Amino acid sequence: MGKLNKVDEKVVATLQAESKDLSLQELADKTGESSKKVFKSLKKLFENEIVSTQARKYKLIITETKAIKAKLAAKGDEEEPEA
Repeated sequence: MGKLNKVDEKVVATLQAESKDLSLQELADKTGESSKKVFKSLKKLFENEIVSTQARKYKLIITETKAIKAKLAAKGDEEEPEA
């Protein structure tokens, strides 16, 4: 969970490039990925407070890629089991 996969990166890049909120289908069309893959990515990003949703449209809360990766890395560190 500590980093972006290819689908996550496409979703983030698409949301960064667009000046409006996008639906799941719009994101799937623009990224060239299946709705299922995009949904899983959005779910991960939502759970990590990187995207928000309203009326089935998604937008980035954190817009800088470096900040997104840093947040996921920190979240990944928190989830490591203690030895």
